[in-house]
Amino acid sequence: MFDTKTRTLVVVGAQWGDEGKGKLVDVLAERADWVVRYQGGANAGHTVHIGDAKFILRQIPSGILHAGVRCAVGNGVVLDPDTLFSEVDRLVADGIDVEGRLYISDRAHLVLPYHKLLDGESSASKEIGTTGRGIGPAYEDKVARRGVRVLDLRHPARVRQLVERGVEHANGQLARFTDRRADAEATMQLLERITPRLLSLSEDVGLCVHQAIESGAAVLLEGAQGSLLDIDHGTYPFVTSSNTTSGGAAIGAGIAPMAIDAVLGVVKAYTTRVGHGPLPTEIPGALGERIRELGNEFGAVTGRPRRCGWFDGPAARYATMINALDSVVITKIDVLDVFDEIPFCVDYKYKGSVLKEFPADISVLAEVQPVYKNIRGWKKSLAGIKQWSELPTVAQDYLKFLSDYLGIPISMVSTGPGREETIHL
Repeated sequence: MFDTKTRTLVVVGAQWGDEGKGKLVDVLAERADWVVRYQGGANAGHTVHIGDAKFILRQIPSGILHAGVRCAVGNGVVLDPDTLFSEVDRLVADGIDVEGRLYISDRAHLVLPYHKLLDGESSASKEIGTTGRGIGPAYEDKVARRGVRVLDLRHPARVRQLVERGVEHANGQLARFTDRRADAEATMQLLERITPRLLSLSEDVGLCVHQAIESGAAVLLEGAQGSLLDIDHGTYPFVTSSNTTSGGAAIGAGIAPMAIDAVLGVVKAYTTRVGHGPLPTEIPGALGERIRELGNEFGAVTGRPRRCGWFDGPAARYATMINALDSVVITKIDVLDVFDEIPFCVDYKYKGSVLKEFPADISVLAEVQPVYKNIRGWKKSLAGIKQWSELPTVAQDYLKFLSDYLGIPISMVSTGPGREETIHL
């Protein structure tokens, strides 16, 4: 994907998350100089398989697994220090050299214990189905201008003032539904413990990435979750708290939009979703369970089972539009090996009318009926195939139909979890 014309590339999920972005970023990072995470928090886990080893990265960009690649956490991320350093220590224990390769934006906001407590106890969080890891409350504090940024750790008096204000707000909210309370002193003790280590990694990431782009470096911008969970463009209110789409990449990394050369979308060959909210193509009963087992559809961070459905064309076409995708990567095509026919949703029906576009109103989305085109299955294992020519013709037909439907080319097809189990087009 990197060439003389494409030096800055954004990777986004084009469904409801869990599309396989971690593996894709790992594959692309082999040719990258920088990998930058631009939004989200420790609620999203990117899973990468290298040989028999499995790495789940929540905060650190997937490119860290390639020697020599510099990795940065951008200002758009809300950073959980405990998770960050647990990941660093685990990587080092596994023989991954992190020293001098990891940068944390000094403008990034911190997820603190009172954010997690508030998220875990809030009835609103439970209704939406959040991970309870403090992401939403941390973004809320950011917008309300009471958040704690990495650079604030250089000023102890300022940090204490911000923490006391944040705890006071959290306890006011907690009093509505629980007897539990946040503790400002416990939070300060945590910050005193992690401050030296965190400040040693802090940089003006936007400036670093800008200078890298100016020098001709290959820069990969890595998003978390999926486009349909975007706070502005997703299935609100069943969304995450940040901009997951390509528009959030420039803001969350601290660079200009015109610095981005291309946007690459990632979709599964079917559809999944974690938590609440409409999923038009959801497959009920034993068949949905079968796909979940075949695809190992359980959250990398939470372990929660994912809801499974057939490929939702209108949803993916909407994601293609709002991200201005240049090409798409198809993952988990091998999960569909066992089916005689594979339904592909091409339209929705709503109250007797055909909807060709993805509706903004979730009350409409919750009531639509998928219009399917049944595509013949290939009934042959695709696991580990590395060449397009090795795919059965019917599998090629499914992929061509998907590409034509979205109106963009397919650049890669993943046929398994490993790095090498990838078809490059």
